This record gives sequence, C-alpha cells and structure tokens, in this order.
Amino acid sequence: MNDSSWGAPQGAGHWGAPEMQAAPAGPAYDVHDAQQTRPMPIVPDVPDAGRDADDRDDRDQGAGRLSGGPLFRDEKPQEPMSTAPPPPQKKRAGRDLRAAIGVGVGLGAVIVASLFIVKAVFVGVIVVAVVVGLWELTSRLQERKGIKAPLVPLAVGGAAMVVAGYAQGAEGAWVAMALTALAVLVWRMTEPPEGYLKDVTAGVFAAFYVPFLATFVAMLLTADDGPQRVLTFLLLTVVSDTGAYAVGWRFGKHKLAPRISPGKTREGLFGAIAFAMVAGALCMQFLIDGGSWWQGLLLGLAVAASATLGDLGESMIKRDLGIKDMGTLLPGHGGIMDRLDSLLPTAPVVWLLLVLFVGSS
Repeated sequence: MNDSSWGAPQGAGHWGAPEMQAAPAGPAYDVHDAQQTRPMPIVPDVPDAGRDADDRDDRDQGAGRLSGGPLFRDEKPQEPMSTAPPPPQKKRAGRDLRAAIGVGVGLGAVIVASLFIVKAVFVGVIVVAVVVGLWELTSRLQERKGIKAPLVPLAVGGAAMVVAGYAQGAEGAWVAMALTALAVLVWRMTEPPEGYLKDVTAGVFAAFYVPFLATFVAMLLTADDGPQRVLTFLLLTVVSDTGAYAVGWRFGKHKLAPRISPGKTREGLFGAIAFAMVAGALCMQFLIDGGSWWQGLLLGLAVAASATLGDLGESMIKRDLGIKDMGTLLPGHGGIMDRLDSLLPTAPVVWLLLVLFVGSS
C-alpha cells in the first residue's frame, strides 16, 4: 500500500566577492589563513608630504591582517563562516498522514455501519468498490500502454460476480466469471482487430484480479457470523499493513524487494507478521464462533504473507505502467485500487482458512 527522500544539505555561502568561494572549515584550514590569502589592494603612489600618514595607515592595515581584522578602517569586518553542521532531517512519510487517517477512519465507519446493519448494503459497498477499481485499472492501462480493456462488460460482469457469489457461493462466482470473460471477448469484436489479443487478455485479467477476488469478501458474509468474519478479514489486513509500516519506518534497513518496491524492508515484513499473528489470535478467540487462538496465529501469518504479496503485485503493475498511484480519488491514499491491493488477494486466503477451521456456515 504505498516511498521519502533525504534532502541534500545546503552549500556553504560565499565570503567576500561573489567570485571568491569560501573553503570548507576544518583542521587544515583557518579563518586567518583565508584572510591572508586574499589579494592585496593596489595602493596608488602618493606625494611624500603625506607619506607619514600613509605609513601609519599601512601599519594599521598590516596589524589588521595579522589579527584577522578589517583591511581598511572604513571596511566592515567579515562575519566568520558558520561551521555548525546542518540539523539532521527527520524521516517523513511519503503521504499526507492527516488526510490518510481521516479518509481511512471515514471509510472504516461506512464499512462497519453497513456491515452490521444490513448485509445487502455491504454487498453494495463491495460492488461500488469493484466498479471504481475497474475504471481506475482500465483507464491507466489505456493511458500508459494503449490497451483498451472494455469497461462496460467488466463493470456489469463484475457487479454480477459479487452478487452471484453472495447468493450462490463459489459456484455462482465461477459461472459469472466465465460469462464476464465471454462478454469481454464479444464486446471487443465490435472494434478493429488490431490489438484484439492484448485488449481481451487485459480484460480477462482485470475481471479476475478485481471482481472475482472481491467476491470472496461477499462469500465471507454469507455465514451466520458473516459480519465478524469480514471484520476479522479487514482488521488483520489493516493491522498487517500498519505493522509493516511502523516497524519498517522505525527499524527498516534491509530492502525486501528493491526492484519492485524500494520502500519495503525485511524488518517491515517481520513487523507485519508479528502484528497480524497477535491480531489473528485475538480475533479467532473472541470474534469467530468456534475459533481458537492458535488458529488465529496461522491465519495472521497467512494474511501477512498474502497482503505483502498483493502489495508487491500491484507495485509491479504500477512500475510497468510508470505511475505512483492508480488514482487520486482518496486523499492521502491514492485511488481505490491502491487500497484494494492487499485486500483482494487476502480475501480468498481468509475465506479458505475459516472454512477449514470453523466451517462455511
């Protein structure tokens, strides 16, 4: 889910004339030495009558040079160059944390309210997220790669996929997925054949990546304790991402996948695993009917792995497209797809493990 740079220190200022740059201060360099190496002023010849006064001026000037004072009486003394090192810069997050927290809290409130009031409303929330995510993905593919994955059949088929998964389970989701792929193939036939293969390939990929994986969230909801299962899924994914960010930002030194996502570290991965396992044990013990804490440890470990892989997977897509975010809809977060990156691949993992641990009903 989402990389800051250290600013270069400001260069030393100029001393005296603009064309004379000051040498850096250090053990082998002294301010007095710097003044002694300045070019001597050219003094014009003066009559002998005033030589005594000029000799006194020369002695004053020489004393000034030896003592580090001004060369002339009317010249202002140069201020010594500051040798204090610049203050160290602090690490900063790559996003607006206030906006990110505000948007995250708002989305969480909407999700929790719809989840525990009316299940059908939460299914509608999933459908909206799927359609917006498809729009972001297909738009970026067309803008950056010239790939025209047909949005209309994807949006209609994606919505049908989520509803079918909620109403008919896995069988309904697979049937809707097949029909959506067929619709993509037929829809694209209305345009010239150039680029047909890459367009339909991207369309089928988008259908699987966004709505099909999101269907498992709707399938979690069908159990008697469905809201608790969905809440567990959301909590573990968020806690995993939070643990990775917190530990990686504070202790991260060893890159996890520098060519894919330079901001991710191995320490951050360990943080994600630790946070998710603790949260999993608590959720399985207190939220899931018939669950046990040791099952939660395994569930948390699996969530940390799938969430990290999902984040890296979308980072690969964005690097291939040459973009930082999939969209700008959510301030501080990017687009909808930038929030779904770790949720989508985690949904089938949580669904499967909960079915194995406590059953599907």
